[in-house]
Amino acid sequence: MASSKFFYFSKFSILLLSTTVLYIAKAEEPLPKTIVLYLQDTVKGPNATVSPIIGLTGKDWSFDQFGTIFAVDDPIVLNPNPFSPVVGRAQGMLVVSARDGANVFVALSVVFTNFQYSGSSIEIQGVSRQREKFREVSVVSGTGKFRFVKGYAVFETAYYDANTAHSIISLTVTFQ
Repeated sequence: MASSKFFYFSKFSILLLSTTVLYIAKAEEPLPKTIVLYLQDTVKGPNATVSPIIGLTGKDWSFDQFGTIFAVDDPIVLNPNPFSPVVGRAQGMLVVSARDGANVFVALSVVFTNFQYSGSSIEIQGVSRQREKFREVSVVSGTGKFRFVKGYAVFETAYYDANTAHSIISLTVTFQ
């Protein structure tokens, strides 16, 4: 009788272990080495996605004025077409952190809402050198499918319309 209890216990243990291994194997789908996304950035008008929230008293609150802080909530799409389906939002803040206005501190969460990474996010932080074509910042972590990721992200302005203050910013995220 004791050996049959042990047999059933062993069978149950093996079943539990194999179910756990299958669950863990499925949960760890490999991430791509690089993801390219496009931020639809609008500074003016009723549908602005970037807005100054505070700055130095008596100074113009602009992208080249030291001390200006902006809130960001840009739609993210998978290609430069502004009418592409939205797969997430780039939400966070920008702080003009250099006295000459050349650098902006970036703290952004890339929050996926509709795509294979829905419910996950990538956390980006660092100094963006505004006057350079390619602006590199750090990928410091993430959530969901991007939990604990590290790497770097490169911003590049793909399109800018001065009349509407609309730009399309390419965001290439590379994971280690």
